[in-house]
Amino acid sequence: MKDAATTNCMRPPVISVWDHATRYKLLLDINNAIVNQTTRETLFRALAQEIRRIVAYDRFSISIYDSNTRSLDWFAHAEGLRIKSMDGNSRPCEKGPVANAVITSQVPLIIPDMAAYSHWPTIRQMMDAGLKSTMAFPLLVRNNVVGTLNFSFCTPPSDLNELAEFLNELSGQVALSVDNMLAHTRLVNQKRTLEQQRDFLLDDRDTPYKPGDFYYSSPAMREIMRQVELIAKSDASILITGETGTGKGFLARYIHHMSPRSKAMFVKVNCPALAPSLFESELFGHAKGAFTGANAKRVGRFELANGGALFLDEIGELPIQLQAKLLNVLQDKVFERVGESRPITVDFRIIAATNSDLEQAILEKTFRSDLFYRLNTVSLHIPPLRERKEEIVPLLLRLTRDQAKILHRPPTTYSDEVLENMKSYNWPGNIRELSNIVNRLIIINSGQHITRRHLSPLLSAHQTEAPSPTLMTLAESERAHLIRVLTATKGVVGGKYGATAILKVPKSTLQYRLRKHGVNPNDFAKYSPRRSAGHPDGPEDAPGSMDVDLG
Repeated sequence: MKDAATTNCMRPPVISVWDHATRYKLLLDINNAIVNQTTRETLFRALAQEIRRIVAYDRFSISIYDSNTRSLDWFAHAEGLRIKSMDGNSRPCEKGPVANAVITSQVPLIIPDMAAYSHWPTIRQMMDAGLKSTMAFPLLVRNNVVGTLNFSFCTPPSDLNELAEFLNELSGQVALSVDNMLAHTRLVNQKRTLEQQRDFLLDDRDTPYKPGDFYYSSPAMREIMRQVELIAKSDASILITGETGTGKGFLARYIHHMSPRSKAMFVKVNCPALAPSLFESELFGHAKGAFTGANAKRVGRFELANGGALFLDEIGELPIQLQAKLLNVLQDKVFERVGESRPITVDFRIIAATNSDLEQAILEKTFRSDLFYRLNTVSLHIPPLRERKEEIVPLLLRLTRDQAKILHRPPTTYSDEVLENMKSYNWPGNIRELSNIVNRLIIINSGQHITRRHLSPLLSAHQTEAPSPTLMTLAESERAHLIRVLTATKGVVGGKYGATAILKVPKSTLQYRLRKHGVNPNDFAKYSPRRSAGHPDGPEDAPGSMDVDLG
């Protein structure tokens, strides 16, 4: 394709095609040339090459019409004269008056002398490139216009009417090929999108959602859930606040599950993990070749959430320079993939969560007030576990039952003293911390009756009210210390950062002590807890982690 500013119009020889037999053979040759093409670009180039043998065009293009957005796009880069001001990507239908007239009327438009239409901006641009006449034909498939077939000439053909008759006949064949290729492209894109959705869901597989897993009994939580029942049925943006581990992520999933959008995807965006360099690619997606390493088209999180919900987790941690980009999409629900200029319209519900004080962040100029008001149409605050003490014991028993079932181990039981300690503990990590303690007790003491000596090592680091002294035997103390070390090393025994290095003992000695006290390092290395009652956001990513991420 050559630039109009540096290239004269081309005039290849014209083949006479006006007898019926010759027309049929040429149409058959064109069909054979394009039938096996697998991409839009190769189909268009094959078509352009075959038509040039017949028609002495100086510019040839195919426009694609989107009836939903009333916009035009190029099927591929035009062949022949290049017109920089026209050869962009998507444009409103009104910006292409020739194609617009053909699409509206569904009949060909033949303009022997473009000077008569010089008041049309695109006609003036074509005339500036040296073109004198043009013709466009509707691409009709089942009475629907999928686009237009366009030819332009520097010198009007002498046999214009006969040529137009042949090209109109050709347009029917081209329409079927173009429509099939567009359908193929849609299927390829849908397959790629489904693969990305599959990958997203596989990444999220450790956080399966079950409505019955969200346990609550306090008056404060009953009031919140009453509000949730009302809010879920609307499309209002929701901001969920609360300390870490209170269940913000799980509540967001619950709202989506109860909403009319529940059949579509719930897409989580971990805002602190969004690097500025990857922000647009991750959220907007990118076109193939948009940048080094973009080997395939990628669908972004906004597009994945179309029809469903977008969950912005820890929105308060989003860098200030990225907040304006996010705000623009939340306001207009329109964006462009990186490397494309075609606008994409999406429809999703916004649910955001934070453990930060956003109003204070606004005063400190670290959070945009306009983004806050966009997110905060409806707000829900989840109280910490220490303010719901009546839920602690029922939740403890529920977690024990569910986690024992997941781990295929007998559940632990608890002494009255342990239950009182649990109720009086401050729970700085909220449900996440409670869940982690239950998991550890089941792993280390499955089937046992838990007393204070089992619990004290787990609570001592954060205990706000000093418990009365509980004396352990030397063997009990040694076992508890081994458990703490293996928890820290995630079951690693040897090596620079293993338990032997921390304890400064030979590996054989440590193995003897572990066998003596019935402690298995594999319990710490292989255990990967899944969501159960009250743990809203699933496990940490590190293999062998003992902590559950509750959002």
